[in-house]
Amino acid sequence: METLKFKTNIKCGGCINAVTPHLNNLSGVDKWEVDTQNPDKVLTVESGTGLESQKVIDTLKDAGYTAETL
Repeated sequence: METLKFKTNIKCGGCINAVTPHLNNLSGVDKWEVDTQNPDKVLTVESGTGLESQKVIDTLKDAGYTAETL
């Protein structure tokens, strides 16, 4: 299992609702969560298939959000 972490601009429950279908449909994502209490709004993604960080970043960009690898 690989864990990827990203700094994002996902700030609230509404933002999480907006990205949910995008992240849930991304191949290779087993589990994900956003810590909106953290100042960096950290997205943690778990993958068992060697998911590339850039795919997550691109998926969030398509959803209208930004992410950078931590």
